[in-house]
Amino acid sequence: MKRSSPKTPASEPKARKLSRTHKPDDMSVEQWQVALRRQFGRELAYELENLGSHRVFSEFAVTNPETKRTYRVAIRGQALGVNYCSCPDFAVNTLGTCKHIEFTLDRLERTGRDRALLRAGYAPPFSEVYVRYGAQRRIALAVGTEAPPTFRSAAASYFDPHGVLRPEAFATFESFLTDAGGLGHEVRCYDDALALIAEVRDAAYRREAIERLYGDGRAEARLAAVLKASLYPYQREGALFIARAGRALLADEMGLGKTIQAIAAVEILARDFGAQRALVVCPASLKYQWKSEIEKFCGRSATVVEGLSHARRELYAADAFYKIVNYDVVHRDLKAIEELAPDVVILDEAQRIKNWRTRRAQTVKRIPSPYAIVLTGTPLENRLEELHSIVEFVDRFRLGPLFRFLQEHQVTDGETSRVVGYQNLSSIGTTLAPILLRRTKKDVLLQLPERMDKNFLVPMTREQWDIHDENREIVAKLVAKWQHHGFLTEADQRRLTIALQRMRMACDNTYLVDHKTRNGPKVDELATLLAEIFERPENKVVVFSQWTRMNDLVAERLEGRAVGFEYLHGGVPARQRRDLIASFREDPDKRVFLSTDAGGTGLNLQAASTVVNLDLPWNPAVLEQRIGRVHRIGQHRPVRVVNFVSEGTIEHGMLNVLAFKSSLFAGVLDGGEDSIFMGEDRLKRFMKQVESITQSVPPAVRETPEPPEEAEEEPEEEAPVARVKREPAAAPSPAASPFQPLIEAGAAFLRQLGDTLAAGRERGAPSLIETDQATGRSYLRIPVPDPKLIESAVSALTPLADLLKAFTPPKAR
Repeated sequence: MKRSSPKTPASEPKARKLSRTHKPDDMSVEQWQVALRRQFGRELAYELENLGSHRVFSEFAVTNPETKRTYRVAIRGQALGVNYCSCPDFAVNTLGTCKHIEFTLDRLERTGRDRALLRAGYAPPFSEVYVRYGAQRRIALAVGTEAPPTFRSAAASYFDPHGVLRPEAFATFESFLTDAGGLGHEVRCYDDALALIAEVRDAAYRREAIERLYGDGRAEARLAAVLKASLYPYQREGALFIARAGRALLADEMGLGKTIQAIAAVEILARDFGAQRALVVCPASLKYQWKSEIEKFCGRSATVVEGLSHARRELYAADAFYKIVNYDVVHRDLKAIEELAPDVVILDEAQRIKNWRTRRAQTVKRIPSPYAIVLTGTPLENRLEELHSIVEFVDRFRLGPLFRFLQEHQVTDGETSRVVGYQNLSSIGTTLAPILLRRTKKDVLLQLPERMDKNFLVPMTREQWDIHDENREIVAKLVAKWQHHGFLTEADQRRLTIALQRMRMACDNTYLVDHKTRNGPKVDELATLLAEIFERPENKVVVFSQWTRMNDLVAERLEGRAVGFEYLHGGVPARQRRDLIASFREDPDKRVFLSTDAGGTGLNLQAASTVVNLDLPWNPAVLEQRIGRVHRIGQHRPVRVVNFVSEGTIEHGMLNVLAFKSSLFAGVLDGGEDSIFMGEDRLKRFMKQVESITQSVPPAVRETPEPPEEAEEEPEEEAPVARVKREPAAAPSPAASPFQPLIEAGAAFLRQLGDTLAAGRERGAPSLIETDQATGRSYLRIPVPDPKLIESAVSALTPLADLLKAFTPPKAR
């Protein structure tokens, strides 16, 4: 595919500007991606330096003046695939070009002489061994114009007729270079080719050695010699899988002991394959837990890297096998990490790099190491891009370029290009099989205690419903606007986010919204549940809420009843978290571990046997992370999971959304459905659910007692539901005068309006006070409610207007 070919995007008029998000109908996805890189390359203001002697067919240094990052570009002609760039995109995109190559070609083509040279192409006298990048990386040979017949004959023993290195020739590649040197012909072998050959040979040696050393039942004894704890059979299998792969993703379900499997794999790599330094990258809250686990299971030295930059530099240089850092400092410490040159990098809770656009993900992927162990129970939480981003750290070539990966597996709406489903999910698992290992608790059921899940449907007070419905109306209007126009402004999206958040907060307690009132039965229901659980003195409970204020309410209730507890939230320093866990585990008087989602990852809380979720997270993976703190290896009692769900609310509707996201995860990793369709765009579908749910409970029902339990029949597919009886609403006090209700309603309106304005200002919501640019006058903009409500209000005001008109003097009219 030549740049000058009329079939390529190069022949398109320069005025044509291609979108980075929408593919033109007249282009294939490959043509579109090539054209985008070509378009972007022409716009770059990079620095170009010729590193060779030829003015065109040479190696160039392309430098970004802002990042100071430099890539090596080799130019051999205009055709796709003949040039080379050292950037990551060129290695994985399988297009044969990148923005750096296109930038260099654009610079060279600006003069007629260089353009003519490029069109003629490059035919060097020497031969080259290089990597041919594509769906698979292959070692290829380009024979030079001055190669003697004897060289061509010798090369045929190593390379097939297409110039590709034969699989059996990897082991004897040095012999080819020796033979070529003896024939007096120059052969240039590039660094990436040598690296790939070494990678293939190392992998073959590792597989053979592990089979020889650990096969035939020898694994248990060899691992017992270096570990202070015995492993379950599936954990030994996991450690050997990691060591055999060299770079692997361990995606076992939460609670199956990924940490000890990683430590065991490192011991194999250290004892049998020469690994001498390991770097653990994890959330800040888990640094000291990693240090404790390392010392507990293998006894190697481990240093937590923390403090100011100069202190961290000294800690990287410390004489310790393991260095433990948190994700947030990797960007600042990348140079020190590169100097450390770890042999093994462990990423714990690797979903932290699921968004490939973030600086964190991009920096972590630049950490060099021959071995890598990625640990996460949730490599896929919401979108397929997340899995692709995490796998890139393990093997950036495995899933191919992101644009092609999404093209193969996403199903989009032809009109809007929105994602409406996923397909061919099982093939992803097949592709990842050599580097990904996942076991669920069902797979090792005999080694885990039973888990029982229940959803308790809890009623809401009138005050909670007021907040919930007020924000539901905002959501409904924004959804209608989105459905009509196909987009929302940033201000609308912010309003939507705030309204949804306030609806969810109201499901817990009005205190989360107004910080004053305390209306909501969940804390009372929790107190009743705890009293039942604590009838047995050995029972302990972990209570989760997304919001600190909700946990504050629970903490007050526990203190009032003299119940001992520990409280973990994002503001607790990492060092103190270890002490909180130890206290909860060892102190019999500490009955409750109260936590936000800061404690939902990486912590071992098997001292408890009950998990209470006061609210449901948006993401099923977060919910499983919470439960996995208790239902995990080392737990010897049945685990009870209780979810408090406000009935008939957005929280109730989230049960269906959680089920869909779980099915996407299962389709990729757990052998579930191969195709999953949402039927509509996710946002549209979800908002319709929100509308139907919030409208499904009329005001009259909310203020009356719950009907007898036998009057309702639960759908079979739902989890077991325990209903909490709703108390009747208090009857309103008699009015002091006919105008008293009107005055109270007006005062309530003004109070609510003031609270809304104050809350919006605190949360950065769009102001309801606007200024007319023409007159300079300020006015209050109030969202219009439901049309039926407006009609009702107008009807109610008509008699008052007629009455006022009758008493108004004619001149005043």
